[in-house]
Amino acid sequence: MKTYMFRVVVEPDEDRWLVSCPALEKYSATTWGNTREEALQHIQEVIQMVLQELVEDQEAIPDEPSEEVIVSSEPRVAVTI
Repeated sequence: MKTYMFRVVVEPDEDRWLVSCPALEKYSATTWGNTREEALQHIQEVIQMVLQELVEDQEAIPDEPSEEVIVSSEPRVAVTI
């Protein structure tokens, strides 16, 4: 089992927040939320869905570029404050 941490980009857009995951761009890992927190929750759900689909299809999960993805063979917990 591996732990993957993906960098995301969060940007305000008039009355909502847009968020994307550059490492998973080719899988359309982009979403939005009415608040920054909601947008971050949505992108976490999107990333989980993309990764589950890759595993089911027996495709490799992206692990580069290193500035976009951190992979650990040990369990990790990410906290955003």
